Amino acid sequence: MPRVNQLGQPIGDPLPEDWTSPPRPARRDLEGPRTLVQPLDLARHGADLWEADRHDDSGAGWTYMGSGPFERVEDFRDWVAAACRSEDQLFYAFLDRSSGKAIGWGSYLRINPGDGSIEVGSIRFSPLLQRTAMATEVMHVMMRYAFQLGYRRYEWKCDSLNAPSRRAAERLGFTYEGIFRQATHYKGRNRDTAWYAILDRDWPAIEAAHLAWLSPENFDQAGRQRRSLSAFISA
Repeated sequence: MPRVNQLGQPIGDPLPEDWTSPPRPARRDLEGPRTLVQPLDLARHGADLWEADRHDDSGAGWTYMGSGPFERVEDFRDWVAAACRSEDQLFYAFLDRSSGKAIGWGSYLRINPGDGSIEVGSIRFSPLLQRTAMATEVMHVMMRYAFQLGYRRYEWKCDSLNAPSRRAAERLGFTYEGIFRQATHYKGRNRDTAWYAILDRDWPAIEAAHLAWLSPENFDQAGRQRRSLSAFISA
């Protein structure tokens, strides 16, 4: 039952007495056992990312991105340079610790410290990162940092027609919240946006599920998972 005020009207739960607006994420390295998440830097990551992206020879991974695919390395470098300068979005490169190579990227965006909300987006996993434990780990690392800073709400939004992105959100433990119709447009076409979020009160259980799935004991000698992430989250 919701709380009621002195007029008998239902009102929301109070904020914790010690809650304060969190800081913006810093441009700093974040670490996982398998991966590094580093502030995007053209000189440091540009060549690796271009080479990793070439593994997507069909360009299918760019269908639901706001830009790309890039046919010329010069155009790609210009995009990376602009992303590095962005203050609205804070871009990070995802590195494989074993090779030291950058094989994907993503960003924090819609950063709203006053309300304690932050979104993860502009996620691009090259084929070298897709469907690997590293892919889950970099998402976990970014999520963990946001909640450590004190954010109350961690959002994931995507084109409602982007089935792989929606499956990824649900697998990671995000709760589906609905569709914003004609929310925006890109590449000359409409986008209805699917909204997902994890709240701070959800995070401890989701964090434990992520860590259990990422544990080396959950993988056999061939690197196959013994138990799915969904199974840990629903337990």
